[in-house]
Amino acid sequence: MLTAIGLVVATYLTLRAIVLLAHIETLLVVAAFFAVVLTPVVDIVRKRFHVSRGISTAIVFVVGIAMVAGLLYSFIRPLVDQGREFADNFPTYVSDAREGRGPAGDLVKKYNLDERIKNAQDDIEKSLSNAGGGALKVAGRVLGGVASLLTILVLCLMMVLYGPDLLNSSLAIFDPEKQERVKAVASDCARAITGYVMGNLLISVIAGVLTGIALLAFGVPFAGVLSLWVAFADLIPLVGATLGAIPTIGVAFLHSTGAGIGMLIFYIVYQQFENHVLQVVIMSKTVQINQLFVLVSVLIGVELLGFLGALLAIPAAGVLQVIVRDVWDHRKGTFKEEPTVGTDQIPVSDLPDEETPDRPIAVSE
Repeated sequence: MLTAIGLVVATYLTLRAIVLLAHIETLLVVAAFFAVVLTPVVDIVRKRFHVSRGISTAIVFVVGIAMVAGLLYSFIRPLVDQGREFADNFPTYVSDAREGRGPAGDLVKKYNLDERIKNAQDDIEKSLSNAGGGALKVAGRVLGGVASLLTILVLCLMMVLYGPDLLNSSLAIFDPEKQERVKAVASDCARAITGYVMGNLLISVIAGVLTGIALLAFGVPFAGVLSLWVAFADLIPLVGATLGAIPTIGVAFLHSTGAGIGMLIFYIVYQQFENHVLQVVIMSKTVQINQLFVLVSVLIGVELLGFLGALLAIPAAGVLQVIVRDVWDHRKGTFKEEPTVGTDQIPVSDLPDEETPDRPIAVSE
């Protein structure tokens, strides 16, 4: 009875700890994900330049941070410049809209937006007066996000530096045969995660480049910013391309009706091309996962962790598929402890000594 009570209490405390430490567990999972992706790159740099693991890790992290900072700068700087230009020209836009000139003027006339704004002026002023509290909440969330990002960066750095040694030390608890099996499974899991990330990045780059070409062809403004937005959004499984297309098509319609229709047709065609050509060709060479399994894993990931779950769902599904396949193959090919005879699977030791089995002997389950 005491043992049963102890097991129940231990189970409750464990589940309680899992719930309370959910944020830390999320940070560890994300850091481990990036550590698995970056470890092969660190190994390549270490072998190519014949440097220590610490120096190769520092090189990879510095280059990676510089690349991310460059992408963010190229995305944010045009927004700031265009925002300043919009603020400078805002009085002109307002006067044009009131006089019915340009696309904005057409919208104002068609939907009587000026009258609606006048009727809702009191509510707008009230909302603006209460915006301070919301700004404080947003600032707090931004600071929390920055702290989480720094924590993930440090954890990822430590995992890349000391993770391989810790894994090799932990393998000592297994016998040599199981050590080789665990190493092979871990290698396949890492290859599945790395392959997915590289394939997804390649697809996102293709989406951004093709979007930029189409926007330039139709003369739509902010082509660079919109292309980067599409590339970032396309990293999200299944719905990323659609999320990237919505604001892009909206900006194209504001530029001209023809450009909007052209971009709409472009995204319909590209979506089919990505789903039936790019995904099949690239992902089949990096990580092979059944499409139904992908959809189910993404839905589960979104339900559990939201946006983060959507990003981690497919590599997690790839890892799970590798482990299940290894367990199945190992179980299927495992030799029995004692050979059996016949369809009744009678052990050889139970046969009489004078009886020689002329039936096939089964040695594998």
